[in-house]
Amino acid sequence: MDHSTILFFSYKSTLPGIYSYVHMNINEQSNILITCSRGVSPFLEKEAAALGFTPVSTHETGVVVRGTIKDTYRLNLELRTALNVLFLLKEFRCTSPEVLYKEAGTVKWEDIIPPAEYISVVSQVNNPTVNNTMFANQKFKDAVVDRMTNKTGKRPDSGPERSNIVINFYWNDQKAWIYLNTSGTKLADRGYRKIPLLAPMRETLASAVVQATGYNGTCHFVNPMTGSGTLAIEAALIALGKAPGLLRSNFGLKHIKGFDETYWQELRKATLQKASKKPEFKIIATDIRPEHVDAAQKNAKTCGVDHLIEFGVSDFSKTAVPPGKGIVLLNPEYGERMGDKINLISVYKGIGDFFKKECSGYTGFVFTGNMDLAKKVGLRASQRLPFFTAEIECRLLRYDIY
Repeated sequence: MDHSTILFFSYKSTLPGIYSYVHMNINEQSNILITCSRGVSPFLEKEAAALGFTPVSTHETGVVVRGTIKDTYRLNLELRTALNVLFLLKEFRCTSPEVLYKEAGTVKWEDIIPPAEYISVVSQVNNPTVNNTMFANQKFKDAVVDRMTNKTGKRPDSGPERSNIVINFYWNDQKAWIYLNTSGTKLADRGYRKIPLLAPMRETLASAVVQATGYNGTCHFVNPMTGSGTLAIEAALIALGKAPGLLRSNFGLKHIKGFDETYWQELRKATLQKASKKPEFKIIATDIRPEHVDAAQKNAKTCGVDHLIEFGVSDFSKTAVPPGKGIVLLNPEYGERMGDKINLISVYKGIGDFFKKECSGYTGFVFTGNMDLAKKVGLRASQRLPFFTAEIECRLLRYDIY
């Protein structure tokens, strides 16, 4: 199960003592719930603050800010570590599927959804009155479609595709929340990774990991074992100052009634103008497998950053590290979904040797989900930051190399 969607277990009511709240005017401010993967929320909070949003609260899988529907435009464009940007429509006490249907039907969907639009409902339910979560999802969808039919005379199509209007609702015990998902598909789906290879790191997680190293484009960035190139590509986007949302053409917000196309294009233009031409320092990505390097190069080209990255076919230990200071980041196999643990012992020992012999003056980082193997690096980690990839608890280990 994707932990990024299980928000209600840690999400406290924003309106203590109030069991029914409905936000009828989406042009006014409401709570905006920005979701993320586990372990990423501290970085998401910093990103939101840098964009001028004061976090109302921070949870394991999300950050809450205040804003209007137009504020979600910028959040979707510029946030690097977010998965979805959800605009709160209604918060209420919910004791049964019948109450869910009634309350969902009070939202003025006709003011939000164009009659001919396609809608998708995403739900998370934890209530003793519901044995089948799909039943609750259908009950909610019926409420939306029935209201639209009564008010407009047209019944919108619906289904699982999150390409147009997406509505999220969460029902935990006797509390429920309804959100308009302004992202649609997850923001991690940048669109550049046409060749993902085996067990790729999610783009938003990769960006958080790169940010956790302290990288901001003002030093060299070396990424042996690059795989499909996600870490190097996200580093290039950071160095360039290019917003990841510029890579996508479709967002849920573009299908909302009253979408401001002029403002959206002005915002995109202003966001694009903030990107620098080319960083002064090198970004190097290598892999021992030629097919991996080929895939990484193609992904980087799709992203528009291939000119910023020096690719090479090489064993990690033979990667040419530029003189000076910089960051070297490796994401080795850790024997959970791929690789053999016994054979990986020599790989982790080799990483320690590589750091000591070739990376003097750099800060070394290893991202792994196997702490037993990490001990084989043979160096003392000065920092251990927790992250999660799918269900696997991982650590980003920092090694200060002198």
